[in-house]
Parts: sequence; structure tokens; C-alpha cells
Amino acid sequence: MKTKEKIIIVGGGFAGLHLARKLNNTNFEVLLIDKQNHHQFQPLFYQVATARLEPASISFPFRKIFQRSPNIQIRLTEVKRVIPQENRIETGIGSFDYDKLVIATGCKTNFFGNAHMSEFALSMKNTEEAIHIRNKVLLNFERIISAPDNEKEAYENIVIVGAGPTGVELAGAFAEMKNNILPKDYPNIDFSRMKILLVEGSNHTLNSMSEGARVASQRYLEELGVSLELEVFVKDYDGTTVTFSNGETIRSKNVIWAAGVMGNVIDGLDEASVLKSRFIVDRQNKVKGYDTIYALGDVAYMETPLYPHGHPQLANVAINQAKTLGWNLLHQDKKSLDYEYKDLGSMATIGKDKAVVDLPYIQFQGRFAWFVWMFLHLMLILSVRNKLIIFINWAWSYVTKDSSLRLITHTEDK
Repeated sequence: MKTKEKIIIVGGGFAGLHLARKLNNTNFEVLLIDKQNHHQFQPLFYQVATARLEPASISFPFRKIFQRSPNIQIRLTEVKRVIPQENRIETGIGSFDYDKLVIATGCKTNFFGNAHMSEFALSMKNTEEAIHIRNKVLLNFERIISAPDNEKEAYENIVIVGAGPTGVELAGAFAEMKNNILPKDYPNIDFSRMKILLVEGSNHTLNSMSEGARVASQRYLEELGVSLELEVFVKDYDGTTVTFSNGETIRSKNVIWAAGVMGNVIDGLDEASVLKSRFIVDRQNKVKGYDTIYALGDVAYMETPLYPHGHPQLANVAINQAKTLGWNLLHQDKKSLDYEYKDLGSMATIGKDKAVVDLPYIQFQGRFAWFVWMFLHLMLILSVRNKLIIFINWAWSYVTKDSSLRLITHTEDK
């Protein structure tokens, strides 16, 4: 009797999850390994961080997703090392053999060697970090009430570094909180003193989008009261004072780093297979120098005719690489498909009725763009139940300009 081919998938993000679903109930023995027990819908992390959604609304337990999948096993651990010559990986709970290994470990925050930012700034690459931002910012508002006057400024100000989609969405959400919610929650605090500062090294917000999106996003942010510092870099941060490249400073206990990412590369593979913290892969996502190891999504660097310098680290790239690899694995008797990214567009939301959408042949902004953004994100949510919960939360917030999710789940910084 022929034994089933063993495939280990490391990482349950967009790439890992979609590959596992593609191989669901097939003649493969699949082992999905992740440090979390759930898939995380990263595009909405900023709504968890700004107390608009509960984390359970955008988190999907693996065992629930695959409870009717006898060929898929799940292990909650961290992969320490790959031993390719033995077709084996080492993890925190032991070693596992594979016939094929798929690395889909995603990315982590890139502080570009700034040790102080790494130590003191907040990042937002997983559910815990998003919850930590919510806890810390809300707790700092509580501290303003009893803090001495000379300390209040640091608790009030929010500094966001990086004006890509994540930074812009965070800034807009915090600005709406400042304008519509906080004055009602804290009537004795003067929030006119509070600054929400968005820092960007280039001369545009949303630098990767169209000119119309850049101009509109900047206008929306300014309308909401966000202060923009363009063509400025953060030079240092000691936990209280932010120092900029132009010599200016601002006091803040709420500094969020959204300025860059780098791949989560696993140890054990040849250094020649890694470029810019990503594994070099061919058009079938096979890692350079290895016949049985693949990499997908943010941790994969693939050069193609349309993208000679690698693909953008986007969910759509990860999902479609996973689908292509899944097809190739299921049809090994046929010619393998080559992957090429088809850019379906990009979008970002800055606040209520304020969004920007770039599609291949049209760009638009404003209320319609906001509804398109909301609809498409709802469609990407996995379960009907979660779609309904998120829609109800959004509808309630749209009508009332409020939410009831401002829980502080711990009282000490971690």
C-alpha cells in the first residue's frame, strides 16, 4: 500500500491557510504548524488596536476550520530549524519528517537596526500586539487624569511612524476616536491638546498608490486633525521623547511603528537561498537550491517578467501563490503552472466615508470608495458569523460614531 506523501506547512497566515484548504481531504498527509492556534485577518488589526473590533471577530481557530479534515493535523509550536539533508524540521515540541516542506511564515516588523525603537515602540504584526496597542493607549488615557501637568503631554500624544496603508488607517481611526469618542468618555480632559502625528520619510502618504489616492488621503487626514510630518525620519526614541531627523522632538508614550517589514526566515537553509530576508524561489515557489522545500507569500522572493524585483508583500500575492502551488502539488503528473501576480488594485480607509481605491483601470475616493472597501473586506472574512458580527459593529459605529469595545484587559505594561 502506497504511503501518503507528507507535507508540512509552516505558518497559518493567508498563504499557509489557503494551501492547507487546497489540500483538504486529498491524498496528502498535511501537518500545519503555527505559533498561534488561529488564523489572523491582518488587514483589520488596526481596528482591534483602535477598539473598533474585538480580536475574536477577525481570528479563526485552525481546529474549527479543519475539524472535518482527517488528513490535516495541527501543531502549536515554533519551528527552530530546518535540516534539509534529512528532510526534517526541529520545533519546540520535537522533530518532524517531511516529503515536502512549505515555509509560509510571513513577516515581522523591520526596525532597520534602530535598537531603541525596537525596545520602546509598539508594533502590530499579530493579534497580541494589536491588543497591546489598544490596552496601552487606553490605559494612558486613564493615566492622564491623575498625572502631573508636566507628564500629561506624553500620555496624550500618539505618534505613528510610516504612512503606508497601516499607518494611514491607524491615524484616521485614532483621529476619529479623539474627535467623537474620547471627549464623551473623559469630559474633564482637554483633548484639543492631544496630537496625532503621522511621520513619513517620503513626501507623500500612501506612496505606493496613485497620485489621486495620495492627495485625497492627505486631505482626509488633515480634515480629521492629523498632523503630518513628511520627508522626516525618526532618529531616536527613549520611551518618552521622539527625536526626528530635522532636530525636532515630541513627547509621547504612544509610538507605533508601521514603517517596514522583513520576512520571518527560518534557520538551516543555505545563505545563497536568502535575499533581503526572503527566500529566493522560482516560478513554482520552490526555494533556490532545494527540490522539496517551498516558500510562499511575504517570506518568498520571486522574480517574474512583470515583477523583476520581486512581488509586493500583499495578501493577494500570498493567497494566489498558495493556490498555484496547491494545483501543482495535486497535479504532479502534469506540467507545473508558473505564478504571475495579477494586480487587482489596492485600497485604504482613512475614516467614515473617507477611503481611496485604486483599481487597474479606475481610481476613486470618498464615500463610495469607503463602501467598496467595507464590502470587499467583509467578503474576505472566513465565516458568515464573523461577517455578521463585523457588519453590525461597523453599522453601529457608522450611525452612532461610537463603539462599546474599549476594554483594558491588563493594567500594567508588558
